[in-house]
Amino acid sequence: MSRYALCARPAWEAVTSLPVAFCLSLAVPALAQPAPPLGGVATVPPIIVSASRTDQSLLDLLADVTWIGPEEIARSGVDSLAQLLQRQPGTEIVTTGGPGSTSGVFLRGANTDQTLVLVDGMRVASSTTGTAALEAIPLSQIDHIEILRGPASSLYGADAIGGVIQVFTRRGAAGFSASGSVGYGTYNTTDITAGASGSNDTLRLAAQVDARRSNGFNAIANPQNPLYEPLDDGYKEASGSVSGNWTYAEGQQLAAQFLRSRLNAQFDNGDSYDNRTITTLESWQVTSNNRLAPFWISRLTAGNGSDDSLSETAFGNAPFLTNQHQYAWQNDFTLPQGLLTVALERLEERVSTDPEFPVNARNTDSALAIYQLRAGDQALQANLRVDDSNQYGSHTTGAIEYGYRLSSEWRVTASYGTAFEAPTFNDLYYPGFSNPDLVPETSRNVEGGIYGNGRQGDAQWQLRAIGWYNRVSDLIVFECNAAFVCAPQNVEDATLKGIEFGGVLTWHATEIRGSLDVQSPRDDATGAQLPRRALRHGALAITQQLGPVNVGAEVVASSLRYDDAADTIKMGGYAILNLTVEWPLGDGLSLFARGDNVFNKNYQLAAGYSTGGQQLFVGIRWLLQ
Repeated sequence: MSRYALCARPAWEAVTSLPVAFCLSLAVPALAQPAPPLGGVATVPPIIVSASRTDQSLLDLLADVTWIGPEEIARSGVDSLAQLLQRQPGTEIVTTGGPGSTSGVFLRGANTDQTLVLVDGMRVASSTTGTAALEAIPLSQIDHIEILRGPASSLYGADAIGGVIQVFTRRGAAGFSASGSVGYGTYNTTDITAGASGSNDTLRLAAQVDARRSNGFNAIANPQNPLYEPLDDGYKEASGSVSGNWTYAEGQQLAAQFLRSRLNAQFDNGDSYDNRTITTLESWQVTSNNRLAPFWISRLTAGNGSDDSLSETAFGNAPFLTNQHQYAWQNDFTLPQGLLTVALERLEERVSTDPEFPVNARNTDSALAIYQLRAGDQALQANLRVDDSNQYGSHTTGAIEYGYRLSSEWRVTASYGTAFEAPTFNDLYYPGFSNPDLVPETSRNVEGGIYGNGRQGDAQWQLRAIGWYNRVSDLIVFECNAAFVCAPQNVEDATLKGIEFGGVLTWHATEIRGSLDVQSPRDDATGAQLPRRALRHGALAITQQLGPVNVGAEVVASSLRYDDAADTIKMGGYAILNLTVEWPLGDGLSLFARGDNVFNKNYQLAAGYSTGGQQLFVGIRWLLQ
């Protein structure tokens, strides 16, 4: 067996109590201004927090970040967070069926469990599988998303080898507003949302609810597949979020957020039983933001992220519950030269499983410092962080980033950083298939980029090219010896390298946006292409305003991929065309429609699993302000 065995860490991370799961894969409101482009000029550039844990304009970043705003999310018309991420630079996805199926993301070719997912700053991943349930994070609850590519453990700790995807839920805005939508589509899919927000001089509140269901399709259509069963794999999802913000004095503020989503999704398991996984994801936090002095801002946060997964199969029920209690005290000091951020954090992971694990808790205490300096055309950021776990010991990571503005239109950046991923509780303690002596996976990354933005007459343009080289060591893979004794081991290395190209052109009522990633994610020992990752993938989208109507077309494409570590199970390249249209009707009402895979391309993101073919979804939105 190859040392980079796919069964070690299945990208789709099926939840089951059966040991065979480890090797299963082997047997919009009314039209608004377009969302700000990739790293370029916007009329009002968005503020980014993920790249430094403090507010930065998108135009001042040294890191490789994509900002996806509320208008772009609504205009996209997609069904799931994974679909939205699929069209972003440096991002590939894997799904095992429709929007309710288990989903994962490969950021710059890193494994699905090597990208940290945050909801309003809270970790929400399962500590047993190591991945976040992207399928259980509803788009209707999201205000905006920040994708930080590159090693980020020096900012956020474990699991940020590929980068960070941070989701921000909806917040109250000035004045009062209410919104809602109802839609219907292929596979008897229905979606109903409603929300409201309001504010006065000191208080802002917001609430959002969503109910969605679908009959789905048979994710495994081949009767020869051992997991085949002749049933459609439908799902139903209900979610809600609330947030509040109270400014009780100048520079003094209390804030709270809560998100809950419950997804009940069917899946194929090779029998006639109605197999399903019920995933309940929750995230909450309370934050005190205080200006203690003109040069000192303090932020004290307490919260929790939980992933409660229950698989119901013919073999019985398999519950896996993760709670991550999180506490942080961050202090931002404005110095005579630069900005210094120092923080203390504590992460308490608690798991409850069946079968029971011999260890079900671990604690990690962390300290970090971030220094930012801007002087004329030069910019610098340096990060240093120490994470001390009672399970895997102490781990230090760091990063240094430098940028230089060549002219008013062009700037260059360069950086070096380290990162690590902690072993999961499955890796360490799953009865009969674990290794408590595992150490964290580590990485060293170097990258450089060039960014351009400018205006030529009525046209506004942005261009970018970023190259990276990321060496990942001590990868955890699942190995079986000659006696068929199987356990995960730190035995593998991989190299992730590539170049990301991106650009946006806006001219009058037309916007053209595209990206192309040319990469080589490979197993160092065998030279094999890492499973389910392509050497080339990209997207091209065109939106056009035709009077009051906004129409869009996008192509998402990928080259050949393999579903196994030996590069023998081939998944062909694909290119799919999606179309969108939105037609304002007046008084805050608008019609919208999206056609996915309009040419009915037969392609796969995981071998043996269908992606559903041609699909249509139509609906109506309303916005009251």
